[in-house]
Amino acid sequence: MSTRRMIAVVALVPLLAALALWAFAWPAARTAPRDLPLGVAGPAAATAQMEKQLRQHEGAFEIHRYADEAAARTAIEDRAVYGAVVATAQGPELLTASAASPVVAQLLQQAVGRQAAASGTEARTVDVVPTPASDPRGATLSSSVLPLALAGIIAGAMVTLHGLRGFRAVTALVVSAALVGAVGAALAHSWLGVLTGNWWAEAGTFALSSLAVSAAVAGLAALLGYAGIGVVALVVMFLGNPFSGAASAPQLLPDPVGRIGQWLPPGASATLLRSVSFFDGATATGPVLTLTWWAALGLGAVILGNALKARARSTTPAGERELTSVG
Repeated sequence: MSTRRMIAVVALVPLLAALALWAFAWPAARTAPRDLPLGVAGPAAATAQMEKQLRQHEGAFEIHRYADEAAARTAIEDRAVYGAVVATAQGPELLTASAASPVVAQLLQQAVGRQAAASGTEARTVDVVPTPASDPRGATLSSSVLPLALAGIIAGAMVTLHGLRGFRAVTALVVSAALVGAVGAALAHSWLGVLTGNWWAEAGTFALSSLAVSAAVAGLAALLGYAGIGVVALVVMFLGNPFSGAASAPQLLPDPVGRIGQWLPPGASATLLRSVSFFDGATATGPVLTLTWWAALGLGAVILGNALKARARSTTPAGERELTSVG
């Protein structure tokens, strides 16, 4: 038996290492714009050449047309596009939103700047929704994905290991998530000043993000046993975290990695936190629903697992239960 366990460990460790390297390194090595929503504003005659140049980057941009600069700004603030190129009498003007993704904002500056230089002009850049001065690179927000996932995994594991079941487990998960939300908003908003939205919306985002993971951990553990903790931890850490696009943008990740990441708690958490912190909740519905489904299904699994175990105990003969307890 000890030899088998040794072989299992020796085989499992490199397998997990390979999985981690693939999950984290492959998307990072293949980062590039893929159908990145980008606006073009101005009269059709003036924007035709700009559109032609942008479409030369085949598959890179999803072009949205707007009548003027005001409409393009509104689209950026509503998170319909990451930026927009506006045709002006002085030359092209690039509108960006570094709060949506500093990486995308820099990428657009480079792409539009090269095109303008090739035409003998210079593109002026205006950051419509900038990152806070205390976090110009948006590093704090992207760094919050991992701690939230870890907090959820730890909370779900503790509820399971301490034997909490049914509504006691649900209460513990909900209360712990609420505390995570309050602490997260207090640190990121009140202390560090890197989040600038509604404090309660940010706290709710932190709480829902933590609950989505902790409920999934406790719920699957209630159905499968301790193995459920490992399954959710692997999915969240090895897929959810690198597939989240928090450090760049989902549209910069290889397909279908970017889409898968938004279905998992880390990706939905990062998108929701950006929306409530910098864009007044624009496009928050999708990630809210994703996180809510994870939390609801997880909590439902906690209740179901407790009910199934109670039913199993009630149908087990008394003598067999006594022998089992003695054994």
